Parts: sequence; C-alpha cells; structure tokens
Amino acid sequence: MQYLKIMESINEQIEAGLLAPGSKFPAERKLAETFNTSRVTLREALSLLESDGKIFREDRRGWFVSPRPLSYDPTNTDNFKTMALKAKREPRSELLSSELLPCPKDAAKLLGVEAFTQVFKLERLRFLDDRPVAVTINYVIAEYFPELQEKDFIESLTQTYKDDYDILYSQTRYHIRTSSLQGKIAQALRATSGSTAMLVERVNHDQNGRLIDCDIEYWRHDAINIQSVATLIKE
Repeated sequence: MQYLKIMESINEQIEAGLLAPGSKFPAERKLAETFNTSRVTLREALSLLESDGKIFREDRRGWFVSPRPLSYDPTNTDNFKTMALKAKREPRSELLSSELLPCPKDAAKLLGVEAFTQVFKLERLRFLDDRPVAVTINYVIAEYFPELQEKDFIESLTQTYKDDYDILYSQTRYHIRTSSLQGKIAQALRATSGSTAMLVERVNHDQNGRLIDCDIEYWRHDAINIQSVATLIKE
C-alpha cells in the first residue's frame, strides 16, 4: 500500500539523520506533491509515524520530528527539572492555575479523603527544549502545607516541601496508562484533541507515612520513555 511506502521512506530519513529532531516538515500539500499522492494517503502515513512516536503534530503549526524522549523512571525521586537537566535537556515550567477548593472526586478517590477536605489544586505546564510536553495537576492536602500558594513551587513542588515545610517524599504509588488529550489540556500542549497521551497518576506519602498529595500527569506520548531497573537478590 502506498501509505506504508511513504511511512517507510520518511522513517528511513529520520533514522539516517536527514530529518533532525525538532525539524519541521513541509506543508502537507507540498509533501503530498513530493510523494505524488493525495493528502488523505499522506495523512495515513503521518498518523502511523505519530503513533510510533517518530513525529508529532501541533495545531496550526504542522508536523515535526519528535525529539528523543525523556527517560522517566518511576523508582527515581528526581523532580522534573533535575530529571531533565541530567538528560541534558532544557526544562521550563509555567503555572496554569492554582486554587484552594474542596477535593474533587477524581483526586478524592486517589487520596482517600473525607468530603469537603480542602486541597490546593496546582496546574503546571512542562516544557522540554521549549516544547510543551506535559500538563501536571497536583492536589495537595492543604492542612499540611499552609500558605502553599504563596511559595515558589512552580519549578519544583518537591523542593518547596523540603525547603519550606521540612517534608520529604518517602513512598510513591504509580498508575500508568494510555489516555487522550482533550480540551484545555490538548490546547496547552498545542496538540490535536484526541491525540494519544501517557497518563501518570501518583499518590505520595511523606517521611512520617502521611498521604500528603497526588498528581495526575498528561504527557505527549512521544515525549517520555518509561523505564526502570529491578535489582534481584538471589538466595
């Protein structure tokens, strides 16, 4: 089938380094002319490459070659900034919203709190090398962190906990699955609504065993590579 040949041709150029990470493709019309095909057939090929994490699309900007994904190790307690810098990437975070409110049902289920428990809801947009790659939504039990909204938590909530409250993470439970980008989250990531996402849910305990917060992370699926190493002890 023609779309498979187009997909293979583009993938070969990516693998050979002829299309550098982050580089922009020509407009779909011009690219279709290059392959002497229709835009419908071209889009089939591009969609397959997007599913494989080789390329990505930004609304009203076009198609781009995906940068190498960030290694995401659930057993590692590094915050986003540290994790990115270790990988020689340039991290940046923006605050999308912050508010104090009764815990909503999605977070209440993760936190196991009673009705009307007050939480800080913090939404941040994460960038790697100036590309938006994730929206993170934290729900923090307010009684443990008074005046949190006044602190400098945008880059690292973990560091704020340590510096301002003498609280450290000691245990984290993860749930990772595929999802899709919708609404304002897709808009923040400049993604097409319905695009594939990696959804990471974390529930965190402090050094005293208290469950203190949870976070829900929506990642562009090509932006992270989830991996870990298990050490086995032989008897």
